[in-house]
Amino acid sequence: MADLHELVSRYVAVWNEPDPVSRRQQIAALWADDGSHFTPNQDYHGYTALETRITGAYDKWVRDGGHVFRPRDPVDGHHDTVRFQWEMVRDNTVVSVGFDFLLLGEDGRIRADYQFLDQPPTA
Repeated sequence: MADLHELVSRYVAVWNEPDPVSRRQQIAALWADDGSHFTPNQDYHGYTALETRITGAYDKWVRDGGHVFRPRDPVDGHHDTVRFQWEMVRDNTVVSVGFDFLLLGEDGRIRADYQFLDQPPTA
């Protein structure tokens, strides 16, 4: 399994990526062709849906909201799984905390991404 901290850093970076072309390339590098992202209320399957999901979050929270996503320690994983927390910050104030559980394919790309909100956004 690839370096987990490096994987999580790349994962969080894609949610902060302002360039649509770079974002699309990062999604393809991180997720398997048929990869999925699950939130409590929505399912996203494949690159087009993942790009829609990540672009929507970027537009709302980063571009328009002035927030930044960043990973939190610890990062942990075994048997092609990874778990980690992330936080959404504005003006050095944490406004949301989430938890993701990733299932990786043999190539190290994300097959399934389950996202949970430990602290929903306050704004």
